[in-house]
Amino acid sequence: MNDAPVKTHCPYCALQCGMTVSTRGAEVVIAPRTDVPANAEGALCQKGWTAAELLKPGARLTTPLLYGRPSTWQASLAHVAGRLAGIRAEHGSDGVAVFGGGGLTNESAYHLGKLARVALGTSQIDYNGRFCMSSAAAAANRAFGLDRGLPFPLTDLAGADVVLLAGANVAETMPPLVRHLTGPRLIVVDPRQTPTAKLAALHLQPAPGTDLALALGLLHLVVAEGLVDQEYVAARTSGFEAVAASAGAWWPERAERVTGVPAARMRSAVQMLKSADKAYILTGRGAEQHAKGTDTVTAFINLALALGLPGTHGSGYGCLTGQGNGQGGREHGQKADQLPGYRRIDDPAAREHMAAVWGVDPAVLPGPGRSAQELLDALGTAGGPKALLLFGSNPVVSAPRSGALAERLRGLDLLVVADVVLSETAALAEVVLPAAQWAEQDGTMTNLEGRVLLRRRALAPPEGVRTDLEIIQGLAAGLGHAWSADPDEVFGELRRASAGGLADYAGITHARIAAETGVFWPCPAEDHPGTPRPFLDRFATPDGRARFVPVEHRPPAEEIDEDYPVHLTTGRVLAQYQSGAQTRRIAALTEAAPEPFVELHPDLAEQLGIGPGDLVRVLSRRGSAEAVARITAGIRRDTVFMPFHWEGANRLTNPALDPGSRMPEFKVCAVRVEKAA
Repeated sequence: MNDAPVKTHCPYCALQCGMTVSTRGAEVVIAPRTDVPANAEGALCQKGWTAAELLKPGARLTTPLLYGRPSTWQASLAHVAGRLAGIRAEHGSDGVAVFGGGGLTNESAYHLGKLARVALGTSQIDYNGRFCMSSAAAAANRAFGLDRGLPFPLTDLAGADVVLLAGANVAETMPPLVRHLTGPRLIVVDPRQTPTAKLAALHLQPAPGTDLALALGLLHLVVAEGLVDQEYVAARTSGFEAVAASAGAWWPERAERVTGVPAARMRSAVQMLKSADKAYILTGRGAEQHAKGTDTVTAFINLALALGLPGTHGSGYGCLTGQGNGQGGREHGQKADQLPGYRRIDDPAAREHMAAVWGVDPAVLPGPGRSAQELLDALGTAGGPKALLLFGSNPVVSAPRSGALAERLRGLDLLVVADVVLSETAALAEVVLPAAQWAEQDGTMTNLEGRVLLRRRALAPPEGVRTDLEIIQGLAAGLGHAWSADPDEVFGELRRASAGGLADYAGITHARIAAETGVFWPCPAEDHPGTPRPFLDRFATPDGRARFVPVEHRPPAEEIDEDYPVHLTTGRVLAQYQSGAQTRRIAALTEAAPEPFVELHPDLAEQLGIGPGDLVRVLSRRGSAEAVARITAGIRRDTVFMPFHWEGANRLTNPALDPGSRMPEFKVCAVRVEKAA
């Protein structure tokens, strides 16, 4: 007997492509939906098509583990409650930390923040989305007064004449998005000739860590050649004069010396943008994951503002959010400095509002805590957390300087991990709690365009597996709190919590999302239509104007030298996702991308005596990693690339932080490359 298909969404990236899940006997069947704009033509990538594989028994966790041995839920939760009581008594509430994930539903992200601040009373909470688009969030907040990845529907891109992609390899990271880019001419900024760059009319190939100088060079040309949209700048922005003056020092030949991008190609890019009736500038992780990522994204926003793009019909600026719920995950309480609804945790009015929703005194709510990398660095140190509750993240693979992090996790008094599989991080935990997957629980996700979507439960979790909300409910009960684990009830509380905030979900319900195939926030009332384009009339700043912000280029936190003469940059491949904890357990994906590799230019390979398929050792000041060599002329001679889905790449990366967003510098560090024995 076959079950009727259940409408839901892909478990992976922030496109949140629509799919249905049904069963045919013992087989779980996935099919694409055509009513979801992200993949309206029925497209899914290889990861989406194979997403049902991990729902099968075998590769996943189905029972709690206590000290590595099977245990019961009752015993495991009682153990955690007792250990937390002792640690909090000895070290205070901040002796316990919480680390979340960008794949959690809005309901789970909201309740995880509540668990930290109400049940545990700790300020020490952040999430892996800090590693995703925090720099773009910081840049958008200071320019527009609001952080929403794409402040326009994704489908608008198809009507553009030109789209500039800075540091985004969408052909591998979000393949269905490419269908929205078949009409526009593409300008791609990337140090590698990625599959996306191969689709471009113009590829700008800067040295890693120099995107900011490139953006300044492009803005210089816009100003010097009289291409500024003066009417737009006068009517809708402030601060242009200071930015124009700072860009004056970045004539194209100077920018060429710093970036390696020929001045003629910069001029071509500017002419393409200015000659277009409709144009977009989009940034991705390649522009953000730097110790100056906020300023780099700001420079591209300044360029977009000078051209008159943001907040208009058919043109704009946006950031391509990466993780499935990277947008919603930070809106509703997982970030160290934010309360639900994008409220600042140090704002007295925001604290009063949330305290009323939670039924507590505002004085008991903790203040801002450490950001993700700072929290991970503090684990087990004097004055740092001694216990960590971790949901849906695998920092042993995904965090910079990951070798040092693994040692800190081993030294904790208590590590509790809730996950679907026994990841590299979960393998170090004292307690492991098996979590339900995407198709086994109801909840909402907010995709990269700010559209709130509904994931529907299509299957019952295996016996012994609990949903994230049920796990949080059990942990809260051990701390003396009786909370609901019903997604609809939790979302109702989230609606009240977000009401009046920048990310206002008050008018969104599960039923409405299902009826409308998603609702754009802000949506303050049930009769409100939602806000697909929030900047058409005014920006979210006090005066309604977008703000130009002067920025200056500076070198990477770690420059190449005689000992480490090559740049390393990292990124993704088509068949794997994030830390690979799930995708590396799916046979078809492992067959397509079975192992890590080092991509290097033929000239560098010849200099080092390395051939295709040779084992290569890459060393930085933080560690070493080995992988097979891939030789390609599509990468700069001074740069090597490694994917980060396996242990290794992030042993090398630099934890230097952006001063505003606290984003680590994943995208560039200095390494030495040699042929392994």
